[in-house]
Amino acid sequence: MFESLQDRLGSILNGLTGRGALSEADVSAALREVRRALLEADVALDVVRAFTDRVREKAVGAEILKSIKPGQMVVKIVHDELVEMLGSDGVTIDLNAPAPVVIMMVGLQGSGKTTTTGKIANRLTARDKKKVLMASLDTRRPAAQEQLRQLGVQTGVDTLPIIAGQSPTDIAARAVQAAKLGGHDVVILDTAGRTHIDEPLMLEMAEIKRKSNPHEILLVADALTGQDAVNLARNFDSRVGITGLVLTRMDGDGRGGAALSMRAVTGKPIKLIGVGEKMSELDEFHPRRVADRILGMGDIVSLVEKAAENIDAEKAAAMAARMAKGKFDLDDLSDQLKQMQKMGGMGGIMGLMPGMAGMKDKMAAAGLDDRMFKRQLAIISSMTRAERANPDLLKHSRKKRIAAGSGTDASEINKLLKMHRQMADMMKAMGAKGKGGMMKQMMGGLAGKMGLGGGMGGMGGLPDLSKLDPKQLEALQKQAEAAGLGRPGGLPGLPGGMKLPGLGGGLPGLPKKK
Repeated sequence: MFESLQDRLGSILNGLTGRGALSEADVSAALREVRRALLEADVALDVVRAFTDRVREKAVGAEILKSIKPGQMVVKIVHDELVEMLGSDGVTIDLNAPAPVVIMMVGLQGSGKTTTTGKIANRLTARDKKKVLMASLDTRRPAAQEQLRQLGVQTGVDTLPIIAGQSPTDIAARAVQAAKLGGHDVVILDTAGRTHIDEPLMLEMAEIKRKSNPHEILLVADALTGQDAVNLARNFDSRVGITGLVLTRMDGDGRGGAALSMRAVTGKPIKLIGVGEKMSELDEFHPRRVADRILGMGDIVSLVEKAAENIDAEKAAAMAARMAKGKFDLDDLSDQLKQMQKMGGMGGIMGLMPGMAGMKDKMAAAGLDDRMFKRQLAIISSMTRAERANPDLLKHSRKKRIAAGSGTDASEINKLLKMHRQMADMMKAMGAKGKGGMMKQMMGGLAGKMGLGGGMGGMGGLPDLSKLDPKQLEALQKQAEAAGLGRPGGLPGLPGGMKLPGLGGGLPGLPKKK
């Protein structure tokens, strides 16, 4: 969502960091560009004005202008103010209340309330081990209650039985009573929406609030609606009193202005963001990490967390045992490709790596995108079990059959086999370390080489980028480059600075570093 803003701010701030000294005129010119970039990203005017005023006040001081790398200091100040705009600390759903904790979902029709209700219930059940009851209060939209029931079946979460003819307030009261009797920890009320805000809607929300006494009132807003979402948040807050925001469709290609404005305008924290259609695609909102991504610093914490979540410990242990014996067949390669897909694919991983976000387009142009993974998985799936275990069996006639079965051609099969041979050699070298699968190795190496707490278990040692001075930022950048993040094709955790296999020692079509 923030890609265009990231590109604009990146080019503006890179112009500052390359200079030895900055004048007040330099800072003012850069801030004019920052202001324009934020306005084009649909950030509210008063928020932009306050943001640039605060940055100017801090940046145009004798202390900054005399520093060794004033450009980096300005980047740090912009980062700090972005974090402040988004809300200094991430705030999660508050369950600190007597059970059952009532969560009331409000918002306009079509913003994704029902789907988000299912996602939150799924998250609380799977992560927090809570017993959740969902209840649909939407009696106007056809099949709304049935939709929530189906989501309950899909996620294994209890839903309130539907009784025809009941009013939303009666359903709310029945849901709370049923949760008490059923021993539920949380009850989520999915209220009705309208295409626009009107008086009957607000009266209904107020009455439901009075009947159910919710501990959390979450406003669900579509991140693609721009500034109208900010006005929506103001109206709901003044009439019902919201405790937090959930932004849906954050994986879309909108300009991101609503996300940047809503916290600053309403004073209410963004608690969760929807990043896809699946029930698992709901993330906590971390202001500092979003600011890091917008300024192209990457998001190491999220990358390591994502690896920890998606790497199957048993499979990793089994692969470690195989690697120790020097074994790595095409089934193992298939597992590694699927792990990368689970973590968001090539684009998702690159977007979280410092200094690599800008390479996504170049990689896609060179044919190195997630479609390549899908083709490779299709080729492996078209092989017999014997062929996957022993790729040397693959002669011309077999390749012809596999190409027909996977919708590819012999050249792509040959590329895959070459990639497998390179990875098999690499895995033999990595086998001596005995630490698990390739992605786990890479993520562990990434954290360890950048001094971020030594691998997957050291999450607590991750640095706060916003509190580093210019010298520390420069040192961290050098560490990142030394770890392989600054050069195309190099990934940390690979022995001897090896390149990512299948990329021919570097990314094709990308300019070499001078």
